[in-house]
Amino acid sequence: MRFITATALAALIAAPALAEGWKDDYQTVNIGFLSGENEQDRLTRTAPLKAHLEETLGVNVEIFLAGSYDGVIQAMAADQIEFAFLGSSAYAAAYTATDGNVVPLLTSQNKDGSTGYYSILVTRCDSGLTSVDDLAGKTLAFADPDSTSGYAVPYYNLVAQGYTPTEFFGAVPFSGSHEAGVSGVVNGTFDAAATWQDNDINGVYQRMELKGMIEEGQVCKIWESPEITSGPLTTRKNLPEAMVQDVAAAVEAFPTADPEGWNFYTSFDPAEENPTVGYVRVDHDRYQWIIDMRAWLREQRRKS
Repeated sequence: MRFITATALAALIAAPALAEGWKDDYQTVNIGFLSGENEQDRLTRTAPLKAHLEETLGVNVEIFLAGSYDGVIQAMAADQIEFAFLGSSAYAAAYTATDGNVVPLLTSQNKDGSTGYYSILVTRCDSGLTSVDDLAGKTLAFADPDSTSGYAVPYYNLVAQGYTPTEFFGAVPFSGSHEAGVSGVVNGTFDAAATWQDNDINGVYQRMELKGMIEEGQVCKIWESPEITSGPLTTRKNLPEAMVQDVAAAVEAFPTADPEGWNFYTSFDPAEENPTVGYVRVDHDRYQWIIDMRAWLREQRRKS
């Protein structure tokens, strides 16, 4: 009669668990999304990605939403979420908040091979405000303190161009989100707002037109920044490497695995030609200039 040693028996019992690897500890993967649009639209838009990831990974996926960028950043710092799609400035904030314990994985790539977008200032087309000079003494709404295109980049570049926002404009409030800023311009709460676009047919106010939130032709762009590095899908450093790579690979495969879902996720209009074609891998060095810019902004606020 053969006997199984205690060690061998323990190994046999553990074998099925080991086969599952990281999924035993993470049966639900939590992914954060920034507050660039209203909550219901974020849930609707991310539904195809959620379904793709659940099918590919074989785990539950929960979409984490917060009322501000900082809510997502702090959730990652507190280990409440495992991944987040962040803008460049939000990634820099998360890097600072976690003492460098986050890692950028992927960023979106456009059809022309570029991996960037632009900050823009918009006004009502019928306002007569057609340049930054016209905004002297007016109200310019920034989106969120942790927004790249909605605050950090426009503030930094406006100063470089000779317009110190706190001195040149009459008021520089935060609207809370990109959509809120654009809506505030349309309804007259703000004279101008900072937001983003990939190009002249795809951006925040163009999507709002598609969704029927504002009428076409109400909002016009009057200023554009230099190209901004697109923000990354970000993860925590304290997660299993196999988990990180599996999730990154699944996200990377989304555009080809579900083209219609991908188009809806990125443009909100499956019939529209999509300028964003997929993802490319990135590392931290790509975003160091954003961290440096945020440090400059903090220093300016301390001086003011």
